[in-house]
Amino acid sequence: MLEVKTIEKPDERRDFPSGHLEVLHLTGLDFAVATLEPGWRWSESVGPIAGTESCQIHHTAMVVQGRMRIRMNDGAESEIGPGDVYVASPGHDAWVVGDEPLIAYDFAGPTAQTFAKKG
Repeated sequence: MLEVKTIEKPDERRDFPSGHLEVLHLTGLDFAVATLEPGWRWSESVGPIAGTESCQIHHTAMVVQGRMRIRMNDGAESEIGPGDVYVASPGHDAWVVGDEPLIAYDFAGPTAQTFAKKG
């Protein structure tokens, strides 16, 4: 089997305050490209959609552009930027740092399947 898609033509796009998610669904892989604008913060932009106090999605991703801070519910915190590959388990908040949009590629299926999905 060979399956190829381009991020230039996503299967789905989800818009939310100060950002959007573009999603590709392939056999065995749900892939997401997150674009988050300066001022974006999960607890303010996506939290009301999710209906939870913190993000409950597992992320396995790589930052392509921009910077973001992630704070886990237990207080652990880190700033990530271009070229950083990261894993964030459920139970965190995150926000864009600086004046540049953040672009991240997320290979964890739950992001593409449910992140910022209404209803």
